Amino acid sequence: MAKRCEGAAKRVLFYSCSGGANVAEVADRAARELMFDGCGPMFCLAGLGAEIQEMIQTAKDADLNLVIDGCAMDCAKKIFDRAGVTNYRQFKVTDLGIEKQKGVRATDEQVVAAVAKAKEVLAR
Repeated sequence: MAKRCEGAAKRVLFYSCSGGANVAEVADRAARELMFDGCGPMFCLAGLGAEIQEMIQTAKDADLNLVIDGCAMDCAKKIFDRAGVTNYRQFKVTDLGIEKQKGVRATDEQVVAAVAKAKEVLAR
């Protein structure tokens, strides 16, 4: 499958928020779309949070980790910081103008916007 992430580092891993609101669903679906587009694998944020050393080392060994947080709580970013993984870029779904709401499904348009933002972040 051809990569569709122009400017992406050689080995990029994708991590997403896994909260209970719509913005978490946007983050998760965006990370999966990037993976399905051939941009790189989605990886397990919970493993970093659980301090599984092999998973932390995998993140450290990547050329770049893209962290997609749902909101200003920055949970995924904080997991990276606490694990001592510094080779990441991050953005928040709420920074795209998407309001955080519980009990509301993410829309396809929101996921498309998050994927576009991810590709923009990767191209920096």
